[in-house]
Amino acid sequence: MESPTHDLKGLFDQLGLDSSQKAIDDFIDSHSLRDDKKLIDAEFWSPQQAGFLKEQLREDADWARVVDDLNLRMHQTH
Repeated sequence: MESPTHDLKGLFDQLGLDSSQKAIDDFIDSHSLRDDKKLIDAEFWSPQQAGFLKEQLREDADWARVVDDLNLRMHQTH
């Protein structure tokens, strides 16, 4: 059985955020992270959003690859 394929649009939908390409790009541009700040510890997430992201990474779940991609993009923008 093949794993589901997820993308940033789907992740933003899961997080309850606007998932249009412009909104995703704007979010990433306006929420860049310092090298010493973990994505899951960023103060702009609600507790539910942070919990979802943390769980996906910890469990190496279906969304983990997309969460890693978001993390990378948010650290590259500063």
